[in-house]
Amino acid sequence: MTDDTNMTHGPNGLERLRALMVNLGHSGTMLRTLNMSLVSAEADHVVFRGAPTAEHMNPFGSVHGGWASTILDSALGCATQIALAPGEVFTTLELKVNLIRALQPDGPPLTATGRLINRGRRTALTEATLTDDAGKVYAHGVSTCMIMQDA
Repeated sequence: MTDDTNMTHGPNGLERLRALMVNLGHSGTMLRTLNMSLVSAEADHVVFRGAPTAEHMNPFGSVHGGWASTILDSALGCATQIALAPGEVFTTLELKVNLIRALQPDGPPLTATGRLINRGRRTALTEATLTDDAGKVYAHGVSTCMIMQDA
């Protein structure tokens, strides 16, 4: 017999995300490896901050596009997370990133802000922008996520 109480009770997605921020030891090694962190989770947006280093360079001397893609993917996924009800989880179905400016190692800190565009019954559409402190856009991404009941 399964206990269905967690399917309708317990923390919603925003509450789970905020709990993760408090207990940063459970945030996974990817964020530490890529020198980025979740700094804010609100009802209408999430914010990640990071700064690529020389360890994130591609063979051509600029920061690998995967760095920008990863910080945007984090903001996009968490923008879905904040819209989840208790007992719901999500997975990414599609990710699209436009790289607008080259990132330089040891350049300025960058901010990825993710927002929910639409939350349906089974899917969510999110968007995120990667900017510097002056508001200059370095990359933009959109994602479609599938929403499911946690098993």
